[in-house]
Amino acid sequence: MNADVLLEHFHRLGDAPDAVPRLRRFILDLAVQGKLVEQSKKDESVDRLLDRTRQEMVRLVAKKELKAVSPLEDIDEDAVPFKVPQGWRIVRMGWLAMKLGAGSTPLGGKTVYQDEGIPFLRSQNVHDEGLRLDDVALIPRAVHERMSGTHVQRNDILLNITGASIGRCALVPNDFKEGNVSQHVAIIRLFDPAHREFIHLSLRSPFFQKVIDDVQVGVSREGLSMQGLKKFPMLVPPLPEQHRIVAKVDELMALCDRLEAAQQEQEQRRTRLTAASWQALTSESEPNAARFALEQLPALTTRPQQIAALRQTILDLAVRGRLVKQDATDEPAEVLLKRIAKEKETIEGPIELPSSWAWVRIGNILDGDSQNGFSKKPDDAPDGIPILRISAGTVRTDALVAEEEHKLIGGITAKQREQYGLREGDLLACRFNGNKAAVGRLTLFTNYLDIDPIYPDKLIRLRLDKRLCIPALLRSFGQSTIVRQGVEAYCATTVGNWGISATNLKEVLVPLPPLAEQRRIVAKVDELMRLCDKLEVALVRGEEVKGRLLEAVLQSEKPIGQLEPDGLSRKSKLPVD
Repeated sequence: MNADVLLEHFHRLGDAPDAVPRLRRFILDLAVQGKLVEQSKKDESVDRLLDRTRQEMVRLVAKKELKAVSPLEDIDEDAVPFKVPQGWRIVRMGWLAMKLGAGSTPLGGKTVYQDEGIPFLRSQNVHDEGLRLDDVALIPRAVHERMSGTHVQRNDILLNITGASIGRCALVPNDFKEGNVSQHVAIIRLFDPAHREFIHLSLRSPFFQKVIDDVQVGVSREGLSMQGLKKFPMLVPPLPEQHRIVAKVDELMALCDRLEAAQQEQEQRRTRLTAASWQALTSESEPNAARFALEQLPALTTRPQQIAALRQTILDLAVRGRLVKQDATDEPAEVLLKRIAKEKETIEGPIELPSSWAWVRIGNILDGDSQNGFSKKPDDAPDGIPILRISAGTVRTDALVAEEEHKLIGGITAKQREQYGLREGDLLACRFNGNKAAVGRLTLFTNYLDIDPIYPDKLIRLRLDKRLCIPALLRSFGQSTIVRQGVEAYCATTVGNWGISATNLKEVLVPLPPLAEQRRIVAKVDELMRLCDKLEVALVRGEEVKGRLLEAVLQSEKPIGQLEPDGLSRKSKLPVD
């Protein structure tokens, strides 16, 4: 693919996942394959360039400033998976570098670090775009001098050789004065510094990153050895062509920077607009306006990651009475409560509710008391009955009890099974969790596996009086921002875990609409959540299509306009009911 054509049409591909990083990798791939700039017969032969490198090697060995270089086997064009351009040569890294060595740890380790001293460069300081010295360690000059073998000089290339950042490399700038490197970083010092910028971009290319990965040592892939680095197959173009390639890469990377900045600004504007729309929804006093705005939100929801916020907005609208219309013929919640004699007092909650609604404590709409589960651990008895894991109340994103999250337990009596058994419509809440957001989160038991499990001690069962409250409504309201704030106000932390007691959970305030309106709210929430599911699938699919289109462009010689992965139209619409 012609690079200029790709960049000309990048606006069509820029929304693909990781589009700019992939474009950067593509540019580097073109560079090391000789496809980024034209070759010129006027350039000095690369053989003369390498002859000067060999002469410098011989000179340094003769002066005993360098040990004799051990012979390295020849390398041919089969060492690279692409056609080597005419006039280029492939040589081992060991023939280009007068120094290839890993750093070391100063005697005393981190205890020698101080507020002033000589920079001690670690892997976190080495980045492809350059050295970052804002978090550099400093060591005493005496320690620096003792570590003479790890001294860094201007014009060096530093390469991370272990850990998650393996393969990251940086040029040491010309104004760098002195420093050392840790054992996680290798120093590459070339005989001819004129090569260093091309060698630096070569090491960052996908081809050489794969070479780095392939020659890591050990079964656990713990690092890159210096012997492996010496054998690296390095492509060497004529020096004038190297300079043209480096200049072109710099130009295109600067363009990538601008593309990335423009993307980020566009995404920030979208995010601000969407956030403002969601904020307006939950603060808008007119339900009809909120419903109208909600219908427009799919157009503003452009990323799968935004769906979670859209779902939260729906729940926050529901708990405020702005999702469906109120009906004057519905029996008000206060009348319902008095008729069933569950609530005598008038409670003032954190927000104003529709006139037919009432604030109630969770404990006042229960059928019986809340109850912690069975305290004995499962034993996987072959003839045992299912007992839920604690994770059954936390792992599903749709706030249903994950019934497949269970084990078996034996020795359960009929009385215990009745006491700790679950009925369809029961709600479970997690009592303890390291994540505060999971504590007190209500999940609905539907018995979709038809296994009739019991539940464990770390979960609290809430069984509602269905004459007062539909379980699915409380499950949805329990995920709203308003109710979650009430739950988390009762949460306490102990040894890194957050917890809430069954007694405190019953004290949490929730809005109670008229029973008929509860049914309408549950139906509308279900409808909108299904829409969110469809929208999320469409957005994920759209990102996949853009990713395949970008990949097709990178791999093809066809004009972009002829590339349509899987026959999908670029104008495909999202499935909005």
